[in-house]
Amino acid sequence: MTQHAPIIGIDLGATNIRVGLVEDGRLNALERRELPEDKSVMSVLNVMTEMIESVDNGAEEIGIGVPSVVDSDEGIVYDVQNIPGWEKVHLKDLLEEKTGKNVSLNNDANCFALGEYMFGHGRGKQNMIGVIIGTGFAGGIILDGKIYEGRNCGAGEFGMIPYKQSILEHYCSGQFFSRLVGVRGEEVYQRAVNNDPASKKLFFEFGGHVAEAIKIVLYTFDPELIIMGGSVSSTFPLFREGFESELKSFGYPNSLKNVEIMVSKTEHVAVLGAAALCASSNVNVNKTEK
Repeated sequence: MTQHAPIIGIDLGATNIRVGLVEDGRLNALERRELPEDKSVMSVLNVMTEMIESVDNGAEEIGIGVPSVVDSDEGIVYDVQNIPGWEKVHLKDLLEEKTGKNVSLNNDANCFALGEYMFGHGRGKQNMIGVIIGTGFAGGIILDGKIYEGRNCGAGEFGMIPYKQSILEHYCSGQFFSRLVGVRGEEVYQRAVNNDPASKKLFFEFGGHVAEAIKIVLYTFDPELIIMGGSVSSTFPLFREGFESELKSFGYPNSLKNVEIMVSKTEHVAVLGAAALCASSNVNVNKTEK
C-alpha cells in the first residue's frame, strides 16, 4: 500500500468502534470505544467523529468497514444485523458532512480480508477468504488479487446460510453460547480455561459447527488460504479439536492438504484494511455490474 498522506481507518462492530490513523501502511494511533447504549445512527456518528478528531493528523480520507451489506459506490449501509435501527443509512454522506473528509466504505469482513491480503498472512496469495467469527459470522473474498463483493456487496455473507432450522451465524459465532445455550460466551470461556468438562464440551461442539461452515467455503471457492479473525477466533485452542475432527469429513481430503487454515495474528487488521479502501491506496475491487 503506497500512500503519502495519512488515512483514517474505522472498524465499526456490533459492540465497539476502533478508529486508527494509518501512515505508510503503519498504524500510528488507535482509539477504541464501546458503541453508545442506544446505538442510534446519530449517537454512533457523534462518537465516531470524536474518535476521528482524537487520532487525526492531517488525514484527508476515511475508510470504514461496516458489519452489513453496503452499496460501496453510493455509500449506503443496509440492514445491519446486530445494530438495531440501521436499515438504510447514508453513512458516506453523513460522515463526509461531519468531517469534511472523503469517505470510502465496505463490508467489515471485506476489510478484514483486505487487511490480511495487504499486511498479513495473505501477502503473496491470489485467492483467499477472511472469516470473521465474533458477534456474527461472515467472510471477505479475495479472488485473483481483488476484493470480490458481488452485485450488492453481499458476497461472503456465509452466516446467513440456512443451517439446522436456523442459520450458520447462530451456531458459528458468539451467538451459539448466548442464543442457543443461554450462557454468555465469556463465561463459558472462563469455565473451559479452568477445565470445566461441560464448558470444554460446548467448545468442542462449537468447533464442529465452525468446521461445517468452513467446508461450505472450501466447496464454493477452493482458496489457497482461509484465515479466521474476530473476537471468538481467539478461543481457537478451545474449539480446535472439534473443528479438526469435523473437518476430516470434507469430501476432498487432498484439497485439505493444499489449503492453509489459520487464525489471524495481524494486530488491528480490520482498521488497516478499512484504511486501504481509500483511493490513495489503489485497491482493486471486483464488482458485478448493476
